[in-house]
Amino acid sequence: MIKPKILVTAAAGRTGAAAVTQLLGKGFPVRAFVRRRDHRSEILERAGAELFVGDMFDFRDLRKALHGVQRAYHCPPFAPNLLHNSMLFALAAEEAKLEVVALLSGWNPHAAHPSVLTREHWIANNLYRWMPSVDVIHINPGLFAFVYLLGLPAIVHFGMLAGPFGDGSNAPPSNEDIASVAVGALSDPAPHIGKCYRPTGPELLTAHDIAAILTGVVGRKVKYQNVPERMFVKAAIAQGFPLFETSQVRHYLAELRQGAFAVGAPTDHVQEVGMRTPENFESIARRYVKQLSLIHSHLSIGTRLGALGFMLRMLGTRVPDLDGWERNRDHPLLTQPILAQDSEEWRVAAEERMLHLLR
Repeated sequence: MIKPKILVTAAAGRTGAAAVTQLLGKGFPVRAFVRRRDHRSEILERAGAELFVGDMFDFRDLRKALHGVQRAYHCPPFAPNLLHNSMLFALAAEEAKLEVVALLSGWNPHAAHPSVLTREHWIANNLYRWMPSVDVIHINPGLFAFVYLLGLPAIVHFGMLAGPFGDGSNAPPSNEDIASVAVGALSDPAPHIGKCYRPTGPELLTAHDIAAILTGVVGRKVKYQNVPERMFVKAAIAQGFPLFETSQVRHYLAELRQGAFAVGAPTDHVQEVGMRTPENFESIARRYVKQLSLIHSHLSIGTRLGALGFMLRMLGTRVPDLDGWERNRDHPLLTQPILAQDSEEWRVAAEERMLHLLR
C-alpha cells in the first residue's frame, strides 16, 4: 500500500527536522519545505526527503509545495507575521484538499496575552478549527528544554546556570519528543482528529533541579542563580538572537516563574501518541553539550577565556526598551495584557485541552 506524502514546513528547524527524520523512518514519502539549501537541508535530502526551497509567505510557493501532498505538519514561523503565514497555509491546504494538518502552536495562547506572537497563535488555532474540509490536529508544547541551555558555556566553564526562571516548574520536552507526537498523529490521523496534544518531558523540574542534573552531565558542581530578566535579555542580544524573539520569550519566562507551565504537566502524550518514552532532561543536556550548535548555529562551548569574554560582552550590552521597540514597529500592544496563569479563560481552556477538547 502506498503511504500518503507528507509536507513538513520549517523542515530544517527544531521540531521540523526531527519530524522529517521520524516520518522517513516510518516509510512515509516526505517533502521538506526549507528557506534555503544549506548543510541542514542537505542532511534531510541525504536521508531521503524531497527538498522544496521556497518562501512560506508566498502563496505561489505554498501551492507548489502542497501539490501531490495528502498530509502536513505545519510549523508557523517565530516571527511578527505568524498569522499572515498561518492563514496563507490554511488557504493553500484547502485548495490542495489535504486530509489533515498537524498544527504546531503553544501551551499558553489566549486572547489577552502580552505577546503578539502568542495572540496570533490563538487566532490561528481558532481559525484552523473553522476550516471547511481539512481536518486539524493541534500540537501545543510548553517551554522547550533547550531554553534552559542557552547559557551552556557558562554552565560548563563556571558551573553557573543563570536565568530568570525563579522557582517555576516545567516538564521541558525535547524537540524530538514534540516531533514524535506530530508524527504519531499524522501516521494514523483518524483517532486524533480535532484533538489537542501537549508533549512534555517525564517530570516537573525547577531550575534548581536542572542545575543538579547538569552537575552530573558536565562533571562539576552547577548552581542555579536567579537573575533579573534584563540579564537574560542582555545575554540573548549578545548571542545574536533577534530582538523579536527576545521580546516574546520574556513573557514566557514570566509565566514560568508564576506557574503556567506546571499546569497539567507532565502528560503521557509522547508515550501514547508519539509511541516513545519521553526523554529526560539529562539525556537532552548531554546531546547539547556534545553539539551546542543545535541551540544556536554561532554558539560553541569554546574555552574558559572565551566564555569569560562573552560574559564581559554581555555585561556591556545595552538593554533596549522592548515595549518601545515593538510599538515602533506597530505591533498591537494591549493596554492591560494578562499572562496565561492570570486568565480564567485560559485556565478553563487548559483544563479542557488536557481532556483533548477544544476551546
